[in-house]
Amino acid sequence: MRVPVHGRGDSTLPLLLHGYAWLPNRLRETAGAPVRTHLLGHPAIALHGPQAVPFFYDEQNVRRSGAVPEPVLDTLFGRGSVHTLDGAAHRVRKALFLSLLKDPDGVAALTEAAVRHWRETVEGDRGGAVVLFDTAAEALARAVCEWVGMAPTAEQARLIAHDCVAMVDGFAGPGLRHLRARHSRTRQEAALAALITAVREGRQQVRAGSALEAVAGHRDVDGLPPDERTCAVELLNIIRPTIAITWFITFAAHALHRHTDLAEELRTASGRQLRDLSTAFAHEVRRFYPFVPFVGGVAARDLTWQGIRIRQGTMVLLDVYGHHHDPALWDNPYHFTPARFTAHPDAMDRLIAQGGGDPAQGHRCPGEDITVSVLAAFTGELAHLDHDVPDQDLTIPLSRIPTRPHSGFVLRLAPAPADASAGPASRPGA
Repeated sequence: MRVPVHGRGDSTLPLLLHGYAWLPNRLRETAGAPVRTHLLGHPAIALHGPQAVPFFYDEQNVRRSGAVPEPVLDTLFGRGSVHTLDGAAHRVRKALFLSLLKDPDGVAALTEAAVRHWRETVEGDRGGAVVLFDTAAEALARAVCEWVGMAPTAEQARLIAHDCVAMVDGFAGPGLRHLRARHSRTRQEAALAALITAVREGRQQVRAGSALEAVAGHRDVDGLPPDERTCAVELLNIIRPTIAITWFITFAAHALHRHTDLAEELRTASGRQLRDLSTAFAHEVRRFYPFVPFVGGVAARDLTWQGIRIRQGTMVLLDVYGHHHDPALWDNPYHFTPARFTAHPDAMDRLIAQGGGDPAQGHRCPGEDITVSVLAAFTGELAHLDHDVPDQDLTIPLSRIPTRPHSGFVLRLAPAPADASAGPASRPGA
């Protein structure tokens, strides 16, 4: 029997201080045995390893209803969101997202829109410098708003990008970051709730088949439409995660800068080879770089995990960052190696960057296909982009959740070529 090691009091402060390293360090001290502790005053147990993944994502074991702390609901997910539901209610609400986010044509359309808006921005900034994190966020905001059926002005799109970044940036941060995240969510929920009301009352035209039409017309398991604020929350749960891909895009630029051999390999590829290489690169970015430290739920009943008793109501944590850097699961886990996803087909089964289990029945993110598609496309764009990287602070602090390079990754763009045909749209594999 593996004996769980008890924590030393509440771990909320150590988590805030040590960030991504907190849970892996604790599990390293226990040689992987579960750690009992407290978070926000609630008893918790942290699990690690491939067998913990299906255990955690089994709704008979771990539920989401009542599991998401209020600070996270009020910043990242929103109250009444699909993340807080279980059972039939969860499946019916999630079916809405699956119909929108798993459609290959829809994924392709959103990816194409994101690339188009990125290229337009780059062309307008030729000869100057841009902060990749901010620029990509705005391009993604314009693309996803267009894709869901909205028509924001340029200023409104910038505000949406700013607010969605703030929601993600402040959900786990104390003080001003958290207050900014709450304010941003309140502002965007109010604006989108007003839009949903206008659609339902016929005062706002909506594109047939759009996400806006689907969310406004959705009915829950009880056959009733959610209220306008809940619909706004779920619309944000399409917009916000799409804009959050800017974290991964910035990490991809960091990897390309550090691994010039991989950048050259992408530059010389085209067609199917480029798609395969950039997709493997996208998977490795999601594995290697820190984004989600862990995920949590609540024990749905009295449980036994490898001989260890877990009382009903205990917070159950699944280690994600440590899982992706476990040498028992990954060869040379601290080396950035996209080829692991082409050489070993089972590598995808071990990747839990956006949840685990069945996307239709469990809590794996239905937007994962969009993340991979957009990130792979931007990886190709960055590899082919004519630019240099000026001196800057590219440190990625593990104590900060979520983290990113300090500088946001500044790119200095080359001037526009004299021959317009040499622009990005004409490159091989575009």
